[in-house]
Amino acid sequence: MEIKKQNKFSTFFKRFGAYIVGGAIIVMVVVTATVVGVLSNRKTSPVITNNPLVFCSPIANATVIKDYNDKKLQHNQTLNKWETHYSVDLTGEDPTVVSVLDGEVLDVYYKYMLGNVVEIKHSDGFVSIYSSLDKNIDVQKGDQVQKGQKIGTISNSAASEAGYGNHLDFTLLQDGKEVDPNNYISLQNK
Repeated sequence: MEIKKQNKFSTFFKRFGAYIVGGAIIVMVVVTATVVGVLSNRKTSPVITNNPLVFCSPIANATVIKDYNDKKLQHNQTLNKWETHYSVDLTGEDPTVVSVLDGEVLDVYYKYMLGNVVEIKHSDGFVSIYSSLDKNIDVQKGDQVQKGQKIGTISNSAASEAGYGNHLDFTLLQDGKEVDPNNYISLQNK
């Protein structure tokens, strides 16, 4: 009598195959139920809105005397020299100067070439600098200010631009670097 050699694998599968298939089905059902449960109980992430900052003009109905330009030299008629201009010089019928955004007054000081100056720190790394203000300034260091709140009035206190008459020299910084205010503020009568 001849004994047939059987494959060990098929012998094993005949003996335990039903258990293996049943176990695999149970594992798949448990994994599927777990994934579905986790997904259905998962809280949705809050919707994040990028509310862009909305600046207001530092002077109502402003007229630009000298615009920002970091590429071309501009003539400074007071100093009679050519220079880059990292700010915008503004004037208007109403001499009132207001904060362009909510913020905290970082400093109030006087420098001969800049005149009376107010620096205000805002969110997103912005700092607004108001130069050539009258000596009667309405805020002091540490004050919290609101967008549109009066901080002073224009004058010709900046010796470097006295030839322009009463005006505001407005500089805007983001993360410590000068940026073009025209990218954030609609400066009227330009």
